[in-house]
Amino acid sequence: MDNYSEVEHLAWHETLEIHELVAFQSVALMRLKKAFPKVANSELKSIYREAIEGISKNLQELLEYYPMAPIPHRTEEHRLDETSFYAGDLLGLFKTSVRNYGIAITETATPSLRAVLKAQLNNAIDMRAKIYSFMYQRSDYPSYNLEALLQGDVEKANAALNKRY
Repeated sequence: MDNYSEVEHLAWHETLEIHELVAFQSVALMRLKKAFPKVANSELKSIYREAIEGISKNLQELLEYYPMAPIPHRTEEHRLDETSFYAGDLLGLFKTSVRNYGIAITETATPSLRAVLKAQLNNAIDMRAKIYSFMYQRSDYPSYNLEALLQGDVEKANAALNKRY
């Protein structure tokens, strides 16, 4: 295909990557906005404001691509409450931890440190599975239903964008 401007929808892998970015940044934006009033240092508060504005812009730009997702319609309701936010934050923490441990292990020369990092990686994997299962059972992470998954992203991103700080 030579003319990419005529593409009518995103590829599946693009859709899933955008989902990961929007889900992670929505939780991060909500966390930043919750913390913002508690930041006393004016310079740090300015950095927080810049981060909030940057992530807000990222989400707005990425959400423009959701109508191009390769799905015909979105009909399912998705619940957004504080439990969902906190669970998503925890999921993001452990997903990132798994990635970071994997990278750190490849850079480790000391056998005893490698053993500690491997044990911690396994714990992070187990915790990620536990929080994922919790979210899946609550329908907060409908990973086998792309329509519901993307609809949840849109709702979470809009809630984060609309939250006052």
